[in-house]
Amino acid sequence: MSTLITGIRELTTNTEGGPLHDAAVVLDGQHFAWVGPAQDAPAADDRIDLAGRAALPGWVDSHTHLVFAGDRTAEFEARMAGRPYRAGGIATTVAATRAASDDELSVNLARHIAEARRQGTTCLETKTGYGLSVEDELRSAKLAAAAADEVTFLGAHLVPADMDAEKYVDLVCGDMLDAVAPYVRWADVFCETGAFDRDQSDRVLRAAKAHGLGLRVHGNQLGEGAGVQLAVEHGAASVDHCTYLTDADIEALASSDTVATVLPACDLSTRQRLAPARALLDAGATVALATNANPGSSYTTSMAFCVATAVLQMGLSVAEAVHAATAGGARALRRDDVGVIRVGARADLQVLDAPSVTHLAYRPGVPLTYAVWRLGRQIKTPMFD
Repeated sequence: MSTLITGIRELTTNTEGGPLHDAAVVLDGQHFAWVGPAQDAPAADDRIDLAGRAALPGWVDSHTHLVFAGDRTAEFEARMAGRPYRAGGIATTVAATRAASDDELSVNLARHIAEARRQGTTCLETKTGYGLSVEDELRSAKLAAAAADEVTFLGAHLVPADMDAEKYVDLVCGDMLDAVAPYVRWADVFCETGAFDRDQSDRVLRAAKAHGLGLRVHGNQLGEGAGVQLAVEHGAASVDHCTYLTDADIEALASSDTVATVLPACDLSTRQRLAPARALLDAGATVALATNANPGSSYTTSMAFCVATAVLQMGLSVAEAVHAATAGGARALRRDDVGVIRVGARADLQVLDAPSVTHLAYRPGVPLTYAVWRLGRQIKTPMFD
């Protein structure tokens, strides 16, 4: 059935010409079949009037870690009391994830994805990385592939305490990568002090590329480092965190196709400084916003929170932040079917209980998600059933 959604006061499309006003869209199956002024809308099998609300593409969350078990509340409380964040806290989640059953991991994953969907996230990437053995990374990849839009292999998340670093990199680049490759589209590496150095990260990226996987990099989170430059050299789709950047890093990103994915909820939770998103945009780099949803350093699935933070504390306009959280995330995933509202694109739409996207920052923390459609199907939300 086709559905005409009309009464849209402001429609953010992420296409040329800016937002439309007094607009309508037609969903037909899993795609948008028509977009334009409400007065010109064609007939459809069903009709929904949004009564002057704003609509925009579904959020594209291009960085999450949702295959996990356990809880790190104590670590968070310690950080809030002044203890600095260290990558080694990942080991706590690894132990809990290894001990959990497939059913427990699957239920937890589904719960968090459903939570994100109700808040307007219609395309979501998630990673392995809390298994760190061939068996546990493989089952994480399989579970993620059954639930998420995009899956990334992150065996190179941390060196297990009982392994030599070089031998573990050998495992990641060999048996582990061989096992998970059929279930993932991307590979990632945590290029950071306390995780993997430049040479080790380079090995992981080369091995992943040889397996035909797209590349992503965790880089420059805890300090200046090699992550950004390595990502650009390898033509990675995205380098994520980008908290500590040199002028050379910003220039490299601006002159490349590598997206700078910033994770403000993580910066706040770890009490790092916020990534220089304003400087990146001014230099001409493509910026994406994502949640980094994970149990240790950023336990939120709220893209709206990230958008509000980007506007209120990072110097982005509302339009720039919304673009980064939709079209920017799509670019970070090398997709052109999401993060945009145009004929032929995936019918992913979110509606705000507000007349404009400006309210995302004007009313921070207020749950404004009114209605969500993903692949043309409506998702139950608290406001609109």
